[in-house]
Amino acid sequence: RDKTMDSIKIDIDQENNSISIWNNGQGIPVVHHEKEKMYVPTMIFGHLLTSSNFNDEERKVTGGRNGYGAKLCNVFSTKFVVETASKKYKRAFKQTWEKNMSKVHEPKIKDFMGDDYTRITFNPDLAKFKMESLDNDIVAIFQRRAYDVAASSGCKVILNGKRLTIKNFKDYVDLFLKERGDDGGNPIKFQYEKCNDRWEIAVCPSDNGFQQISFVNSIATTKGGRHVEYIADMLIKHLTEAIKKKNKNGLTLKPAQIKNHLWVFVSCLIENPTFDSQTKENMTLQVKSFGSKCQPSDAFYAKVLKSGVVENVLSWAKFKAENILDKKQSGKKTNKLKGIPKLEDANDAGGRNSLECTLILTEGDSAKTLAVAGLGVVGRDRYGVFPLRGKLLNVREASHKQILENAEINALVKIIGLKYKHKYESYDDMKSLRYGKLMIMT
Repeated sequence: RDKTMDSIKIDIDQENNSISIWNNGQGIPVVHHEKEKMYVPTMIFGHLLTSSNFNDEERKVTGGRNGYGAKLCNVFSTKFVVETASKKYKRAFKQTWEKNMSKVHEPKIKDFMGDDYTRITFNPDLAKFKMESLDNDIVAIFQRRAYDVAASSGCKVILNGKRLTIKNFKDYVDLFLKERGDDGGNPIKFQYEKCNDRWEIAVCPSDNGFQQISFVNSIATTKGGRHVEYIADMLIKHLTEAIKKKNKNGLTLKPAQIKNHLWVFVSCLIENPTFDSQTKENMTLQVKSFGSKCQPSDAFYAKVLKSGVVENVLSWAKFKAENILDKKQSGKKTNKLKGIPKLEDANDAGGRNSLECTLILTEGDSAKTLAVAGLGVVGRDRYGVFPLRGKLLNVREASHKQILENAEINALVKIIGLKYKHKYESYDDMKSLRYGKLMIMT
């Protein structure tokens, strides 16, 4: 990267179907290539498979490799113009291609003593994209890309003569989240840190599953990749420790379940990155080959723990546990109940006379024997007996996990026909039960 470059100008002429990109970085060498016998800019933009990034031994934090992007832009344009100037070579260069790179004009060379620059101007071949004009949607995509560049390049970006207010990655994240709110309509607060010259990260809670906005060498990786997983895994590790302390007896959470509550923003420089396609939406390079490490500070992690992510995860865990209880523990009104050892079920339990049935709970098997003997007097139609083993779990103080794993509570819910989170306050509520009365024999 040319560190002297600090300005990028983008002009989109929607009416005349023209797009121009200019930067003040080091100009392309305006010299003849000894082997190819042509000017270097001609070779770069007018001939396929020409690039400066073939050498895998050279560590670069650029994006392209084969140079296809520039050539394809030429191929799919009715007109494509390259202008570049180099103070080193004291020359300015201009060359035009037309009709999808099939018609080549001779380059124009002149003496030059000013500052370096490069400008690309092209007219997309709309017919090849089945378009009649640059519509508002495609122009919006171009404009979004201008904001992306402003966020990730460190340069001032001027779009159609007006400088964008985005000066850095933090500004970009702030702008991105400003118009968005959480499920309660509250503004989303994020935590940001520039870890070093190659890594900038931000994180905030997500209410819509795991989300990410990321850039590798200023390339928007819309599908993420290993750089995003690298950051997410570090965050999840720290969040897991904090969540375990606050969720000791709750549902055991998997890393993926914690990840679903994160919104991660990453801007990084990766040496010789690899991607799974020409569109470069997903970065595939192994972490060991990144060429740098991201090590967020303890202060950043502390802020993340207080950002609302932990509370969101715990709230979800509670909701999930309640759903599990509802599905696994809720009973239903049925005449025959199987799989509950030692239950002496009333004959009318679960039937039309179930509200008249009484379930007798005893302390242990010996007390059950006494109760069953009593059934010989009152009959078995409307009386059932179930023995409890020792002290029954106090569900008021118990966690969802304790309730879910307690065999006696599970059995009682099924025997009586209770439904989780359902209140029994009226006759109609009670009609769904297998027993209408409970007797504790102590």
